[in-house]
Parts: sequence; structure tokens; C-alpha cells
Amino acid sequence: MSGTSRRQAIRAMGSLVLTLGAAQIARGATIVAVRVWPADDYTRVTIESDTPLSEKHFLAQNPQRLVIDIDGLELSPALREIVGKVRSDDPFIEGVRVGQNQPRVVRLVIDLKQATAPQLFTLPPVAAYQHRMVFDLYPVKERDPLLALIHEKEIAEQQAAQAVQDALGEFIGRVERPPGAKPPASAPSLQTPAPKEPPPLSKGKIDRLIVVALDPGHGGEDPGAIGPSGLREKDVVLAIALQLRDKLNARAGMRVMLTRDADFFVPLQERVRKARRVQADLFVSLHADAFFTPQARGASVFALSQGGASSSAARWMADKENAADIVGGINVKNRHADVMRTLLDMSTTAQIKDSMKLGSEVLGQIGKVGKLHKPRVEQAGFAVLKAPDIPSILVETAFISNPEEEAKLRDPLYQAKLVDALVSGIARYFARNPPLARTRQL
Repeated sequence: MSGTSRRQAIRAMGSLVLTLGAAQIARGATIVAVRVWPADDYTRVTIESDTPLSEKHFLAQNPQRLVIDIDGLELSPALREIVGKVRSDDPFIEGVRVGQNQPRVVRLVIDLKQATAPQLFTLPPVAAYQHRMVFDLYPVKERDPLLALIHEKEIAEQQAAQAVQDALGEFIGRVERPPGAKPPASAPSLQTPAPKEPPPLSKGKIDRLIVVALDPGHGGEDPGAIGPSGLREKDVVLAIALQLRDKLNARAGMRVMLTRDADFFVPLQERVRKARRVQADLFVSLHADAFFTPQARGASVFALSQGGASSSAARWMADKENAADIVGGINVKNRHADVMRTLLDMSTTAQIKDSMKLGSEVLGQIGKVGKLHKPRVEQAGFAVLKAPDIPSILVETAFISNPEEEAKLRDPLYQAKLVDALVSGIARYFARNPPLARTRQL
């Protein structure tokens, strides 16, 4: 090829590259998916795209709304789907409107139900996700979780008392009526209406509650491990946690705080912060194990280690669980998280000692339900176990990657047996280690 021909070929290739580049730029980003994750704590809105997005936003009043202008977008059916994804019971979002505000600028208007402190950030591709733009809508003022637990306790006690009164009234009515007789239409009701709201709390009369923090792993954007038939870790551990909550709440003087009670993501350190805010007496994180091969099986219990992991498998497991924040998506610019990270490095020898006691009791009981992966409590640097003042364990209920154990995790009967074992282990721990009086005022 002559020099002239070579130069012409190079110029032609350059023109082709420029043409493709211009077409790509004109096309802009493509929306892969939009998702809305409502919860009492906060609502997350995620827009996933094939290329990074940038935005400008502001809060408007009368009515309250969050206005977001997203650059490099053309309005598409995929983006319009966000309108139908808002649930009527969402605590923060009244509705969403979306339109083409300017050429290549889409405006998203989120109508708000309450004063909100939004956090907006982007996430790079990870796991099965491409680029994500995240809007987290937090309340301006957090509710007091400990007072909420006490309100729940009072309501439960009122309902229990009402159920006893109703049953007694029905029994008396049956005794006093002749066989086959119907009650008179004007017979006065023996039922006393339950108050719609609990009476104001008197701090001086609040009993000492034993508070258990239950932490269903993963959630929302983070599905956790997925079994051979598609069972998701986040779903099965939430189902187990809800049953465990009900069983523990039925015990006198005990109340459960769930780090999540629905399908939404909670950062690892926020899970620990929630437990500390309710002054939890212990913390139990629930998971479903997974491994590269389907042969691995059995339940495990882990506690924190200040030094190295007790085994290479424990270290691998801790690394895997600690990566949840990367998949679920956290705002790394959040200063609050930095403060918590420093605090949670202050793990104490006493906390780990108590955690090992709790872990031993729980391991002994779940070993009666099925096979154990290891016969002892293992230790590693799990971020979610780093509360400096709360005995904390992580329970891997079974290997969801094992087809037989995935089937067991899906089985309501097995779930019920596992819940009973966890209740028994927790009760045995408290029987041997009674909680001390609270050192802080409510």
C-alpha cells in the first residue's frame, strides 16, 4: 500500500470512529431498571443505567417535593415505570412525575408526604448491577426506637387482656344461656373497646425490658446468596426473623427490634447503630450460607474476633458478608457512617467473651435440628458484629447453595423447628447471664 493510500485509510477509520462516537453521545444513557424500596426508616429510589448519570436537585415547598434534573437522558418507557412503582403506603413518597424538562434533561418530581432529608449519590457497576443513581429519602427527625418498642409492648398487653376478657365473656354467656337459646338482641356487650393509641408513657413506671436485636441479612438491592432453584437469602432470613420475633415477643418481659422488617437494604453499620439505639441486650444476625460447590452443608454460628479468624473458611465468610455494603449500596460521603466506623472499632474482650457464650447456647440448640457445619463457634472480623457493648452473633442457618438445604430453608416446618431452636438458645443464654439494669435513662 502506498503512503497516500495508507493516509486515506487512516482518515476513513478516523471518520468512522468520530461518527460512532457522535451517535453514542446523541443516544445518551439507556435506563436498565428503576426500583423503589419503601420502609419506615427511609425510602430508596434507584435508577440503573448502562452509563453513568449526573443530576442536579433541589427541595421545593407548598407542597413538599424533591425535584431532580438528570442530564444525558431522553424520556423512555423504562423511566416512566417509576410512576407505577410507588406504593400507596410508602411513608415518604406521595407520588412521582417524570417528563422531558429540556432536550437531553429529564425532570423527576417526587411529591413528599413529610419533611425529608434526601441523600443522592451514584454507585459504580458491581455484581449484577450496572451504573446506579440512588435517592435515599430520610425523615428530618428520626423516631425514638426504644419508645416505639415500649409502645408495641403496651399495645400487645392491651390486646392480650382484651382477648382474655372476650373469652371470659363468651364463656359466661354460654353458661348462663339454656342449650340452643340465642342471646337477646339487646344484650349488653361485655367487650371494652381497646384505646386507639396507648396512653402517654411514664418513664418512672417503665419495666426493665429484655431487648433482642434481630438482623435479617441483606435486603433490597442486595439479594444475598441465591440457591439453585432461585431462593434468595434475603427472603428466607426475613421469613425466619419475623417468626422468631413473634416467638420472642410472646415471652414475658422480652421485646424484639428488627433491623429490617421488609425488603429494603440496611448498611452494616446502621444495623449495629439500630441495636445500640434500643440498648439491645444481644444482637443476632441471620444469614443463609453459600459456597462454590453444592456439597457444603450445615449450620454455623460466628462471633467477632479481635485478632485473626479461627479458620480460613471463617475469614472467607466474613469477607463475603462484609461486602454487602458494596452490593447494597451505601453513601460513602455520609459523615455519620465515618463516626460509626470509628466507634465500632472499639470492640471489647468482654463483648467477645459474652458473644461466645451466646453463640455456644445457640449452636447447641440448632445442632438438634440439623447438621452443623462446624461443632464450635467460629470467629472472624464481621463488621455487623462490632457493637462494643452488645453480645453479638451471626447465624448461618444452612447452605442455600446446597439443593437439599435450600429445600429445607423453603420448608415452613423446618423454619419453625429452627426458630424454636433459636428461641431456646437465647432463653438459655439469658437464664445463665441475666441482663443488668440499664445504665441510661429512656
